Amino acid sequence: MCRLMPEPRTGVLAMAYGSPEGEEGIAPYYTHIRGGRPPSAEALAELRERYRAVGGSPLTEITRAQARALAARLEMPVFAGMKHAPPFIADAAAEARAAGIERLVGLPLAPHYAEMSLGAYFAALRQAWDGDLILVRGFHDHPAFIAAVRTLVDEALTRFEAERIFFTAHSLPARIEAAGDRYRERLLESCRLVAAGSQLPEWEFAFQSASHTGEPWLGPDLLEALARARLRRALVCPIGFVADHLEILYDIDVEAMAFAREHGFELRRTQSFNARPEFIDALAAVVRDAVNASSRPQGARIMEG
Repeated sequence: MCRLMPEPRTGVLAMAYGSPEGEEGIAPYYTHIRGGRPPSAEALAELRERYRAVGGSPLTEITRAQARALAARLEMPVFAGMKHAPPFIADAAAEARAAGIERLVGLPLAPHYAEMSLGAYFAALRQAWDGDLILVRGFHDHPAFIAAVRTLVDEALTRFEAERIFFTAHSLPARIEAAGDRYRERLLESCRLVAAGSQLPEWEFAFQSASHTGEPWLGPDLLEALARARLRRALVCPIGFVADHLEILYDIDVEAMAFAREHGFELRRTQSFNARPEFIDALAAVVRDAVNASSRPQGARIMEG
């Protein structure tokens, strides 16, 4: 006699970078990012100025809102864990275990996989979770994600007649490409897919938010690309980011906008996804596809008895 085994109780752990809780959280946050080495007094002062300029980073709260919306869409428990700030990935994994979750979908809230960035999320999750685990290694080419980006771009272009779109993502140390990482290729593939289904003006891709670490970072840099283009009206679409945070609210909305004013051209950006319904729909499709793919090779779970 055969009987079907029940499906394990499944949940999702949505993982993001995290953000400091108030100004007093800036020093411990960046100390964690730096592997326990506190930032210099000068660097800390500059960081505080940046956070003050934008009223703090809403990333952690937005991640929680995304998790709540995704849970409602999937009708499945969704937990939020951060890489560098409370609640940490390990905290969220413990919460999932306490809730009786047996199988966990690890979902980084970043579309483009790079071992240096998303690989660290997975390492933290594997260390914290000993049950069944499904890992989503990005979703840069998922049709639902591409359609959602296209919606943001189309909305922006109805309000602003840009001559060129600059897609952007967070720069990483250039040595990742020598090691064979396909981060840039994934980003360019997303851009091409978005452009293929729309009547877009010219577009190009640039990196942003490179750190000053004494080693080369991936380029071209956004500000350099904007200066070289010599346009009157440009639109930035931060395709590598899914929520408002310092790299959006300061690096684009303050720094890049000031650069545009100084150089005599108009610059706008697309809205961030945050918890917009089309993005939550895309995440739900990504999770469903990952769960279905993990079950497909085995077919139905069957227990002999």
